[in-house]
Amino acid sequence: MARQLVFGLALIAALAVFPLFSPWSTVILTVALCEGLAALGIMVLLRAGQVSFGHGLFFSFSAYAVAFLAAAKLGHEALILIPVGMAASGLLAAIVGLFVVRYRAIFFGMLNLAISMVFFSLLEKLFPITGGADGKRVPRPSFAGIEFGREQFELATFYVTLVLCILAALFVARYLLSPGGKALEAIKSNETRLEYLGVSPRKVLYGAYLLSGLLAGLGGAIIALVSGHVTPELAYWVRSGEFVFIAILGGIGGVAGPFLGALMFQIIRGYAAVYAPETWHAVLGVMLLVIIFFAPAGLYGIVAGKSRPQREEGRR
Repeated sequence: MARQLVFGLALIAALAVFPLFSPWSTVILTVALCEGLAALGIMVLLRAGQVSFGHGLFFSFSAYAVAFLAAAKLGHEALILIPVGMAASGLLAAIVGLFVVRYRAIFFGMLNLAISMVFFSLLEKLFPITGGADGKRVPRPSFAGIEFGREQFELATFYVTLVLCILAALFVARYLLSPGGKALEAIKSNETRLEYLGVSPRKVLYGAYLLSGLLAGLGGAIIALVSGHVTPELAYWVRSGEFVFIAILGGIGGVAGPFLGALMFQIIRGYAAVYAPETWHAVLGVMLLVIIFFAPAGLYGIVAGKSRPQREEGRR
């Protein structure tokens, strides 16, 4: 436990000071943290043995909500736009969750994917409203009433994102240790036994799904602000697949895993795109295979000294 705590504090400290010495990395790190938030939501579902291939739905819905509000001048304050975008994705997750939590395994994952692709198609086809494939521009808002220049705004966004990620990680860690989190793990191991105890697996999974959607929405709201532009690509299945990739790469043994995976994903993709522009997808694929075969607990498992996923450890 002490080892994980020391690593977590060291990771936070490194992230906090790195943009001060390398300003070019500010946006990259912010994007990585936003993807880490979405992957954290995937991790919550993976604890129940379920995986969503459509979380780009909540990521993009929140981003577009921020874009519409900013364009309509209804919200010109970043500290208002972020929670509003997150709330919008939470509302959508509350509606979608009523249907998807009835299913398990591949049906759960594919239903999420289908709904996400329907939303992607709407974003592309409703050109007069959404801007189609060109997307929508997001005007740069103020921060706590202060108008910043581009570099100052990016730096402020990064530090706000870092703080929000820390709070989100602490909340999820607390949730996973709560009775609700333990019941979530019981869905994966023995859902029938959970029902015999008088606990509704559907309600447990619904709560986890709502939390997962909120986390993805938080990342989407911030990505809209830092990029200044939103496109339907945010809802595409490739984006949703990246979140799953990041969750597996980082590992689901601890809340730091998704963020560690997101940072590594950005590093690998960046260097692979430069040195192997035609085959960088293959590089990512090979990296995932290496993790699956040689470090199934993910990068977090390597740091924490765990070579096996929690599921396998529990069977020993």
